[in-house]
Amino acid sequence: MARLPSPAAESRGLTPLTLIALTAAFLTISGNVTFFDQVTDVYPWADNRAFLISLVGILWAFLTLVLALFSLLLGVRPTATLFILLASAIGHYADKFGVVIDISMIENILATNPQEAGDLITPQYILRIALLGVLPTWLVWRARWRPAPTWLGRKRQLALAALLGVVVALGLALPHSGQVASFLREHKPLRYYANPAYAFYSAGKYAGRSWKSRDPGPLRISATHAARPTEDPGRDLIIVVVGETVRADHINLNGYGRNTLPQLSQEERLVSYANIHSCGTSTAVSVPCMFAFDGRDNFDDTRAKRTENVLDVLAKAGVNVLWRDNNSDSKGVALRVPFEDFRTGERNPHCDEVECRDTGLLSGLQEYIDSHSGDFLIVLHQMGNHGPAYYKRYTAEFEHFKPACPTAELSECTDPQIVNAYDNAIVATDNFLARAIDLLKHNDGEFETALLYISDHGESLGEKGLYLHGMPYLFAPKEQTHVAALLWAGESSDIDFEATQKLRDVDSSHDAVAGMLLSLFEISSDAPKHSAPSWIQLQPDHH
Repeated sequence: MARLPSPAAESRGLTPLTLIALTAAFLTISGNVTFFDQVTDVYPWADNRAFLISLVGILWAFLTLVLALFSLLLGVRPTATLFILLASAIGHYADKFGVVIDISMIENILATNPQEAGDLITPQYILRIALLGVLPTWLVWRARWRPAPTWLGRKRQLALAALLGVVVALGLALPHSGQVASFLREHKPLRYYANPAYAFYSAGKYAGRSWKSRDPGPLRISATHAARPTEDPGRDLIIVVVGETVRADHINLNGYGRNTLPQLSQEERLVSYANIHSCGTSTAVSVPCMFAFDGRDNFDDTRAKRTENVLDVLAKAGVNVLWRDNNSDSKGVALRVPFEDFRTGERNPHCDEVECRDTGLLSGLQEYIDSHSGDFLIVLHQMGNHGPAYYKRYTAEFEHFKPACPTAELSECTDPQIVNAYDNAIVATDNFLARAIDLLKHNDGEFETALLYISDHGESLGEKGLYLHGMPYLFAPKEQTHVAALLWAGESSDIDFEATQKLRDVDSSHDAVAGMLLSLFEISSDAPKHSAPSWIQLQPDHH
């Protein structure tokens, strides 16, 4: 006969309340280094000791409350597992790069392809997940467990844990109500670093928005009519290069001390713009916003997918529109126009053992142009300077700046080494753009040619301890929103080059792109117009 456990044995083990409290304490300590770093920048330790100590307790209490609520649905140990693993992953990127998991970052994560994701999974990331994620999770499941014997009793324990979180949070906050109010109202960005609480909040908002948009409905029409003037015999051939992660202050033509554009610097009909700002701080936001008519202030990516953008309007007017992609995808911009994926060797002839190169986007373009009549807008979406593996974005011939960081684990490199790799990737883009311009020059006799290069967003390279991009726009540093933009105009172009050169310092943004494209193709339409200053001046007799 089996022996029944003794009362002493039954009294040992973790109760739900104990496990929730311990998990909350572990998350507070292991996952929130960056959160408290940010807080102490605003509230220095020397002058705010009592408040900061209470804030540690408030965060613990809040996590206790959230863990208890999640446990009502998932169970205590599954909830602890989810939170611990997620916090270890978020903590790595927050501590190493200053990353915040908001809605835009969630969209970015979901849009990341396996190649990009592989660059982010480094040995240090795996070690952190193992030590601060897998190991504590294993302990959670190995520990002796002592839940209440009845369903109602278990729910009561969880309710008690939630009540404990509320009581402790209020008890610690009341003596410091003035500073807590300041923290919540005047320094809202600090909350974005609370790990993993803010990530769950963002995920909830994202899920709610996705649920609302589950039925996209009919396509929203931006222009009921769009046409070119019949009296203009000229044909337009315009290439738009959507760059990746290039900031304006790393372009030598904007005053940067390094010659990052050695080939383009020799072009006489080239303008580099010094004050163009992005729609967002991630590809998932900036790319669709760039081609939308809404403008950054009114942009909604879910609505954009079911609304005509400028490519749709150009196609409606009879322009041959082609999107070629060597990045993740078009982010919904090219849903209704021809799209070609150049991320594999099936179509891109310039693939090596590292990745497929942007120069492959030019392959076969001349044949495409020769086989069609009319006007052309060709959009080339680069891999460009996508980080953190900047060293993968260029080959040896473009390694002008040394020593360059040879790994995606940026913590193993000095900031100057990271900048060297980043700048080398811009040199590779310079070569790619020079080749694209050569193609346009070849067609200058038959077409009015132009190339417009626009980076989607910028990049932090260690300034203020931040790396990469994707910060909420509300408090994103200028390094992530001040983007590189270039224009090359062919001899046959309708662009008034001398007048356009004078616009190099114009303060403008991605909001101007849609209107500029319609103007370049002389499209008359009832598409919405926005007030963002144009970067391009057309000839006075331009239709």
